[in-house]
Amino acid sequence: MKNNPFSFARPPAGIPQDAGQGREHFRELDATELYCPNCGFAVPVNKFLLLVLPDGDRYEYRCKYCGTKVGDKVDRSGQFYGILKG
Repeated sequence: MKNNPFSFARPPAGIPQDAGQGREHFRELDATELYCPNCGFAVPVNKFLLLVLPDGDRYEYRCKYCGTKVGDKVDRSGQFYGILKG
């Protein structure tokens, strides 16, 4: 049977296959580009701190060109998170 182009290759021998290990690296991501509905394509974004909440810091992503809000996130490991937690 031929190799299926949609099947994933197995990792080389000797690399542990811990399912949770790969997820730890991507627990917190910061966007550098997002799709802007006003501009019509992916654009660089600016990240602004909106609120410091007990459940995490709320950030908003805005288009660098037109200022349209293109996304948001709650960061539970940020520098301000511990202020209200303690």
